[in-house]
Amino acid sequence: MSGRGGGTKSAADAMAADFVLPRELEAHEPPEARGLARDGVRLLVSDRGTGEVGHHAFAELPGLLGPGDLLVVNNSGTLPAAVRLDRLAVHFSTEREDGTWLVELRRRRERAGFPGGAVPGEPGSAETAGEPYGGGADGEWLPLPGGATLRLLGRETPRLWRASLDREVTGYLRRYGVPIRYSYVDRDWPLADYQTVFGVRPGSAEMPSAGRPFTTGLVTSLVSRGVGIAPITLHTGVASPEKDEPPYPERFEVPEATARQVELARASGGRVIAVGTTVVRALETAALATGRVRAADGWTSHIVTPEVGVRAVNGLLTGLHEPRSSHLLMLSAIAGRDLLSRSYAEALQEGYLWHEFGDVHLITG
Repeated sequence: MSGRGGGTKSAADAMAADFVLPRELEAHEPPEARGLARDGVRLLVSDRGTGEVGHHAFAELPGLLGPGDLLVVNNSGTLPAAVRLDRLAVHFSTEREDGTWLVELRRRRERAGFPGGAVPGEPGSAETAGEPYGGGADGEWLPLPGGATLRLLGRETPRLWRASLDREVTGYLRRYGVPIRYSYVDRDWPLADYQTVFGVRPGSAEMPSAGRPFTTGLVTSLVSRGVGIAPITLHTGVASPEKDEPPYPERFEVPEATARQVELARASGGRVIAVGTTVVRALETAALATGRVRAADGWTSHIVTPEVGVRAVNGLLTGLHEPRSSHLLMLSAIAGRDLLSRSYAEALQEGYLWHEFGDVHLITG
């Protein structure tokens, strides 16, 4: 999704990747529902060294990496962050240091041909995520399921409110929330479909989806080949599917052990490959001007652009991003504008699937 780790201007201004995404190339369901294993999705490979673009199965990833390479993954788990009311849905985004939350209010909308609305959490639900709700007022109270009350404290951005819930949020969401779902996903899916094998620290409003295709078997194959795997944590907030926006602060942690593994990989000639744009954002926040990564935690507002560049990573494993997404600025900073544009042209031509349940893109060299 857009709005995380990119810049304040349109990605189309920075690279020739303003394209039309056909609906048939949107992944409407998890790959398992299409008869595939998690690691059965496709893998587009862009090699900076040769300038070539290749096509693989994701399960071939161990053969594309080598001993000494390091994959840095996001171990944030996905929360059931959407709470549905009668006509609105509340998307819980990011917990703030004072215990309040950033939330987005969205109108609920029934899918055409499905009268009667949707039952929260019910498979086959006809509801889509609707559109942002422009109403609300400072100090307004919203009654939520289970007798809870949400108080709007003030706008943080034109889209997001600062708000407080009259009970512990994570536990409340586990009981009354469902995963955030946008209109390109045709029905509700269980929370397990929005988790990655690495997600052991719940806190993300939306899945760190670059890690979704990994399985325990694939991780074992990578480790057996001598590829290292190290975690960071970055709890992702809600994205904006309607409009590209600059990122807002998100909580992150780069542990001391991971910082050491990054430095060891670099010293031994290995490649540091971020699994997801969230990992790039965390590592680049923790990197000194020399490129050395140190342990760090807190809130990051770091913006990755071609002008700023990257210091800590040599490659990126990520999903395919929407036209004009701010993520494309980050990808351009790593791949270069020409290679990224050619990669996306091939992805469109070869029928790759977009979004969190879609195919994956490896940029390396």
